[in-house]
Amino acid sequence: MEVDKAVGLPRLSRVAVCGGTHGNELSGVYLVRELLKEEKEEEEKEQKPLSVMLVLSNPWAVQQCRRYISTDLNRCFTHAMLNGPASDTTPYELLRSRQLNALLGPKGSPEAVDLICDLHNTTANMGLCFITYSDHDWICLHIFKYLQRQMPDIPMRYIHFDVSNKESYSLDSVGKHGFAMEIGPQPHGVVRSNIYTAMKSGVQHMLDWVRLFNSGTIFEGEYVDVFTMVKHIDYPRDRETGNIIAAVHPRLQACRPTSSSGTGVTRNVTPVEQFENICSLNMIHHSRMAAVFV
Repeated sequence: MEVDKAVGLPRLSRVAVCGGTHGNELSGVYLVRELLKEEKEEEEKEQKPLSVMLVLSNPWAVQQCRRYISTDLNRCFTHAMLNGPASDTTPYELLRSRQLNALLGPKGSPEAVDLICDLHNTTANMGLCFITYSDHDWICLHIFKYLQRQMPDIPMRYIHFDVSNKESYSLDSVGKHGFAMEIGPQPHGVVRSNIYTAMKSGVQHMLDWVRLFNSGTIFEGEYVDVFTMVKHIDYPRDRETGNIIAAVHPRLQACRPTSSSGTGVTRNVTPVEQFENICSLNMIHHSRMAAVFV
């Protein structure tokens, strides 16, 4: 998508950073706790930093260091699930999603927060990824490009799920703009210092961009590679039992092989890239970013 003229967008006056949506993905949990501590210290010093809402999304799951208690919280934010009936048997995460929707939304309304950054970890060796439901959200695209400049040593990808607003199911879809920041590799239930540091830097740079944007800075248009999900490919399974009968090949598992680019230059590619190239899971297209001003 290409835009040749400047695009004016309103200020991002309400920003939310969420961690612990999955209770065993600990980088976001520890980062939100650290930011809450820093926020308290800044209030005591009567400083006035950028106003950011810090949310520990699934405290029960965090307490037990589990992905979820009853059902995956990050699949509970469709319009149907947020607005359906509730009873004594309603799963905890579904009730929690409605609490978060009331706090950060309501989803799709003018009252929703302007930007949600939901923090996640993955066991995959995929660097830092933005996961969004739009390939033309200028706010998310510009933030991603800014992080690429500020963190050149960390591989980054912008992943797009082509799902409608009503069917979008994750916490970040509640905001007017939103993305999941997913960083790996990190085993569940532990914190790796390099992954935590990368996430902290990513969030700090994201907030720096918001400050620049709100101050009236103009951002020139550029290109971003967007990976759009086409389909899921399951593991091979036994026809009778349905059990998985294969594993990821050692050449692809947790390694960074090199591949010729066809230009005489050898470059590093991640297992995710190789898997995409071999299986043709994803399409790559280019989105033209607009110059944005307040």
